[in-house]
Amino acid sequence: MPKKLQKTNAMRQLDTAGIPYDILTYDCDGTDFDGEHVAAQVGLPSARVFKTLVTKDEKNRVVVCCIPVDRKLDLKALAAAAGAKRLEMTRQDELLALTGYIRGGCSPVGMKKPYPTFLDESADGFDKIAVSAGLRGLQLYLAPEDLAKHTGAVCGDFTQAGDEL
Repeated sequence: MPKKLQKTNAMRQLDTAGIPYDILTYDCDGTDFDGEHVAAQVGLPSARVFKTLVTKDEKNRVVVCCIPVDRKLDLKALAAAAGAKRLEMTRQDELLALTGYIRGGCSPVGMKKPYPTFLDESADGFDKIAVSAGLRGLQLYLAPEDLAKHTGAVCGDFTQAGDEL
């Protein structure tokens, strides 16, 4: 008999809001956090699986962005959209304290505080996208417009071609 899936904070928030989603599972050994690996395991093209990146501006304000796992974050474009002079990635040792999530399991839904959130406009090309469910090995599969509405995300072009970040 399969083990019962424990709800994450992200799932509980979506349930409370009445937002439909599916759960996609994958094996995670705690060492391989490559988004394209996750996409392959859940059977989706990498352009449909989004990673959640957490940045800070020059005043230490947190800005969250979701982009496809096969793309690189354009920090300048995100900074402009967020009204910041510059942004930098948060350190891994800050992630849990800021968001309540760990690397490889950071969801844009259900963070400790509501942070300004941005969603790459490529999400609009899909009826559903996958984002972390707040735990390594789990992905939420939901409509991008539901994700944007729930998180208050602003959509825009926040990626550049190249190696992922």
